[in-house]
Amino acid sequence: MNNGGKFSLKYSSIGLFTLLLCTLTLHSSANYFDSQKFYDNILQARPDTIPVKRDTTPVIKTDSSLKTIQQVDTLNVKISKDSLDGPVSYSASDSMVLDVATKKITLYNSATTKYKDLDLTAYKIELDQEAQIVVATYSKDSLGSMVGKPHFIQGESNMDADSITYNFKTQKGITKSTFTQQGEMFVYGERIKKVNVSDFYALRGRFTTCNLDTPHFAFRTKKLKLVNQKLAVSGPIHPEFEGVPVPVYIPFGFFPLSQGRHSGIIAPQFTANQQFGVGLEQFGYYKVLNDYFDIMFRGDVYSYGGWRAALSPTYRKRYRYSGRMNLSFQNTRILSNDAKKEFDVNRSFNFQWSHAVDAKARPGTNFQASVNAGSTQYNQFSSVNPTINFQNQLYSTISYSKNWDNKYILNLNAGHNQNSRTREVQVRLPDGSFTINNFYPFQPKEFVGESKWYQKLGLGLNSQFRNQVSFYDSAFSFTQLIDTLQWGAQHNVPITLALPSLGPINIAPGMSYTERWYAQEFTRSWNNVTERVDTSISKGFYSARDIAFSLSLNTALFGTFDRFGKNSKVRAIRHVVRPSVSASYKPDLNGKDYYYTQVDTSGRVLPFSKYAGSLYGPFGQGEFGGLSFTFDNNLEMKTRSKKDTTEGGIRKVRLLEGFGFSGSFNFLADSFRLSPLSIYARSTLFEKVNITASASMDPYKIDQRGYRINEYAWSGGEKSLGRLTSGNIAISTSFTSKKAEEAKQVQDELASAEMPITLEEQQAQLNYIRNNPAEFADFNIPWSVNLSYSLSFSRTVKRDYSGFETQVNSSVNVSGDFNLTPKWKMGANTFYDFKNASIQQLTMFLSRELHCWQLGINITPVGLYRSFNITINPKSGILRDLKINRTRYFYTQ
Repeated sequence: MNNGGKFSLKYSSIGLFTLLLCTLTLHSSANYFDSQKFYDNILQARPDTIPVKRDTTPVIKTDSSLKTIQQVDTLNVKISKDSLDGPVSYSASDSMVLDVATKKITLYNSATTKYKDLDLTAYKIELDQEAQIVVATYSKDSLGSMVGKPHFIQGESNMDADSITYNFKTQKGITKSTFTQQGEMFVYGERIKKVNVSDFYALRGRFTTCNLDTPHFAFRTKKLKLVNQKLAVSGPIHPEFEGVPVPVYIPFGFFPLSQGRHSGIIAPQFTANQQFGVGLEQFGYYKVLNDYFDIMFRGDVYSYGGWRAALSPTYRKRYRYSGRMNLSFQNTRILSNDAKKEFDVNRSFNFQWSHAVDAKARPGTNFQASVNAGSTQYNQFSSVNPTINFQNQLYSTISYSKNWDNKYILNLNAGHNQNSRTREVQVRLPDGSFTINNFYPFQPKEFVGESKWYQKLGLGLNSQFRNQVSFYDSAFSFTQLIDTLQWGAQHNVPITLALPSLGPINIAPGMSYTERWYAQEFTRSWNNVTERVDTSISKGFYSARDIAFSLSLNTALFGTFDRFGKNSKVRAIRHVVRPSVSASYKPDLNGKDYYYTQVDTSGRVLPFSKYAGSLYGPFGQGEFGGLSFTFDNNLEMKTRSKKDTTEGGIRKVRLLEGFGFSGSFNFLADSFRLSPLSIYARSTLFEKVNITASASMDPYKIDQRGYRINEYAWSGGEKSLGRLTSGNIAISTSFTSKKAEEAKQVQDELASAEMPITLEEQQAQLNYIRNNPAEFADFNIPWSVNLSYSLSFSRTVKRDYSGFETQVNSSVNVSGDFNLTPKWKMGANTFYDFKNASIQQLTMFLSRELHCWQLGINITPVGLYRSFNITINPKSGILRDLKINRTRYFYTQ
């Protein structure tokens, strides 16, 4: 067997070629003078001594004998005058022609040229190396269609043209029939001259926000200057629609193209109102002061003398905090319905402030503010936002919290409640709480084996305090403020113990101690003269305390029924019951605080507490020793689906997401041992209809005036479990046609590109959408319907204690829209109140899709403000104020 290497022709040829090359070049030299000094310099100089330009600087050397030797490096490399200061890379899919005599390179078909930040593509590119000029042009196919239109990209410049001529050295160029996009604006110029990286001059230009090759509208000018992504300035301009010029000339044009925030005038909107007169609304100025602070001023002016002024500063510091304020003054002057006077005059104000701190700024510390305060009649006379005319409550909250390793938590709050109907204002300052989370004093730091039962004994603390004043803004006085001052505190000490479970049953004993501090005592007495109950208040320091012991047991029971036929779609029904029973005992520590007072002329007496009406309220009367129970149910069903084959075609359906009741029984009470039962239910039917309901059922009978008597509802052979004293039910659903996938993808891309906005900005946008639904119609959804219904009732004691009355509120809200044609959409939103048997508000809209423009008609025939609005404006934000608007609205008292 031969183990020698095989003969390889490839390696033999390589070796022969190498030997021949060495022989031929053995006595050859380069095209330089053979100088011994050159070799000496190479051997004795530092690592890099080859200069780019001629360098006559002497080279100082020192030999071993310390003698100084001076030599001059004579190496000189000449640089060509037509060379560039960077590499040029080019390619073509067809061919490349190099003309050595003229120093020109021509690329054909899908040609590309890249130089520094410049990227040029075209069908044909010709590069003149000596003149450093590149020329790009297109070609036409056999059908006469344009192929390989030049496309130019440099920095933020991006344009398409019929031909492009560019000088690499001066970075100047000229293009013909050029299209470029600057922000939201599309610019066309017959000839565009590029003078530097950012400045362009256009001859016979056209600019528009319509992204079609033949736009629906445009502005034409003879001369135009563009500063890339910053601004556009033009000479005399005139608009055109569908290629037809409009004889309206503007002496010059100035269009900001920069993205982000920049100062400017806010264009007004013309309105006509029967009560307010002719006016201009929402005009103002926006000023950017720095990267962290900006301010906006807006105002409304009406011909009858009314006006409104609003100042809105905004501040932000990334990763630290952000906030916004809004201070608005309103002088309302409207025509009066009273024949004795011509106008009704009202002055009001409103202040809003919102502040949020980034969670990463100071971990463990947080400060939040949400303030909405002002005159109670401000919402009633606000015409710019009809949705707030029906908001009767104003709320404010300012909070500070500090967390120490999740062991100790401090909360400080301030706020206010304001009712515009009663004109009552309640201010809370300050409120606070201090919490010590449960800790286990007998638990060792390191466990060894199983923990003992007493090591799971936990203690905690929750202390709260409140201060509150109440007054009416129509009759405000400092004396009234002092008289209504209230304060109070509450301390709760929970004690828990987790015992080992007994199989499926969990046992949890507990004890809690609560103490409350009061600032007033309320004494109610019957006045025989006025035949009414009078109330007297005694101020001081009062306290009450309560203690309770409990032992709770809870478990879960599961049941499944799956005996259905083979052909049945229902495969199984699963029922889960979660019962919970708690035995508790509470001694009567507060019986001394209760007394009985006559409440009517018949001599009826009712129990009252000395602390009824205080901030934290009184403790319950009497001794309690009994059981509290809760039963929660969940019902699910599994069905076979013919369409869905995943997981064997089995689909889970929730019949009842939750259904149950809760109550208690007091064995130690002498009467009314069984408490009212709380019943609740929630479900989602057909994965479309959301239902939530709750009610309170009293198991005792009542007398002729509606007061409870100590007899069960089912006693005496009556078939009744009790009577419902309060309840509510809410049903909502929505039906929407299938949306186009392409439109959804575009919307998702736009949503992902948007910058995050604050909560106030979101609310402002929502209000604008509600007031102008026609401008935000989605034509990709052919139709949609939203339904919601709510019903609530309650039985309350009459003011004169003569009996009870039932208050019922019921309303339905319906909204929807549908496409009349692919370009026309109609919609409506209405709110009907069954108690008043009237439509509280009705809004309708009609919208027309005009590609780059939109037509919107909004009508509100029913409501506090009845209005009609028609608007035609471009969709682009840069030209949004260039609109035709006609608005009329009527205020109804």
